[in-house]
Amino acid sequence: MSILDGQRVIAIEEHYLDPDITAHFHGKDARGGGPLIKKLEDVGADRIKNMDECGIDFQILSHAPPATQRMDGKEGVPAAIAANNKLAEMCKAYPDRLGGFAMLPTGDPNASADELERCVNDLGFKGAMIHGLIGDDRDFIDNQKYWPIFERAEALDVPLYIHPAMPHPAVFDAYFKDYAEKFPAYVTAGWGFTMETATAGIRLVLSGVLDKYPGTKIILGHLGEGLPFLMWRIDMALNRPGNDGVKFRELFTKHFYITTSGFFSDPALLCCIQEMSVDKILFSVDYPFVPNEPGPKWMENLMLNIDDKAKILHGNAEKLLRM
Repeated sequence: MSILDGQRVIAIEEHYLDPDITAHFHGKDARGGGPLIKKLEDVGADRIKNMDECGIDFQILSHAPPATQRMDGKEGVPAAIAANNKLAEMCKAYPDRLGGFAMLPTGDPNASADELERCVNDLGFKGAMIHGLIGDDRDFIDNQKYWPIFERAEALDVPLYIHPAMPHPAVFDAYFKDYAEKFPAYVTAGWGFTMETATAGIRLVLSGVLDKYPGTKIILGHLGEGLPFLMWRIDMALNRPGNDGVKFRELFTKHFYITTSGFFSDPALLCCIQEMSVDKILFSVDYPFVPNEPGPKWMENLMLNIDDKAKILHGNAEKLLRM
């Protein structure tokens, strides 16, 4: 039971690692060892014990980056199927505590759509998570060749969670290389992740995919990767003379949901509520990159009424993910 006056606490951006997936990656993409890796690979009793101690009732699990987004279709399709099957078995061991987001082999968009459908209909998954840029070409997900994924997600009425991964190598060299050694987090959660994923979110609005598939539901973590704060300025700028014009604010607030993953700030959350409404915000921790403990404690002390807390903690997730 939650520490929050009996409120159910659902955390929807919580990560794990499949060693068979991480074995594919080397160099900058490789995952090392250590306590963090041990926590990522634990989808058992120790994870559940920590959830109990911190007041987390349910986690939606998603594979941490890198994942099959960086594989071609031939390699990615069997890897994703095997990983999703294993995740389903792990969730079956704790059906009241764990659920899943599918891993998609985006190198083959049509196979990705089929795998999403299989994961939702046969494995009970709640949607899919897509990490960063795709393949050796480093495509953004708005590229029209990936639209079959959005078409199928709309038909299944499930969300796609757009999650960060490492920036494009050219962007790394131009923006991050000078400080990457002393401040590696500058490349990742300190700025690089936000910049890349916010760009992906803006591109989805500009691409027309949300008009083509008006039932599309997109989730961004980390309180929307800064986009709620920038909403007014982006909308104004994109409608200046010389631009084609786009109802950015209208489309973003209609189609996007945001989570609190790794971002427990009162002022930032209040900005998001004002721009997005409390109905579009879902609780997340970003475990184990962020410990479980601070998240529920932050929500417990947050100056929000109990009804709005209930929406963020579980109500919005129950509605969006049909839990």
